[in-house]
Amino acid sequence: MDQRGRKTTADSRFTLSALMGPQDANQHGNVHGGVIMRMVDEAGALVAMRHANRPVVTVAVDSMTFEEPILLGNLVLCNAELTYVGKTSMEVRVEVVTEDPMHGTAKTTNIAYLVYVALDPAGRPAVVPEIEFKSDDERARADAARARQEFRKQQRALEQR
Repeated sequence: MDQRGRKTTADSRFTLSALMGPQDANQHGNVHGGVIMRMVDEAGALVAMRHANRPVVTVAVDSMTFEEPILLGNLVLCNAELTYVGKTSMEVRVEVVTEDPMHGTAKTTNIAYLVYVALDPAGRPAVVPEIEFKSDDERARADAARARQEFRKQQRALEQR
């Protein structure tokens, strides 16, 4: 955290990993999508909690597209980092990578964007620290995140009509 109370993406970045076992897969050896979705949400929530230093709740998952199957015996890594910080909300990008430990091959299978809101002790939305983006890549992701956040707001306004 800097002197103005701002944090960077590196302050909260997190990777959650797990080796996929029989309890995670169907009879064809493919890992259940729900297992991956849970890991994605856990990794994202941990990033948001680290940034806010508070409990958080998931308020949105933009999409979850499975580009490649994840197989029994694969190592799954959920690499998560902040892309946007509002007053009380945060967007987290989670990249899911599957690795075959026997062959040393890895590939990205999903990228998801999730939104979390920080909570105060009474369970109401709480203000979160500002964020400072250090690299051009981080700034580009932040610009795209602001556009997604604006789209979410527009969608909510349409739904409330």
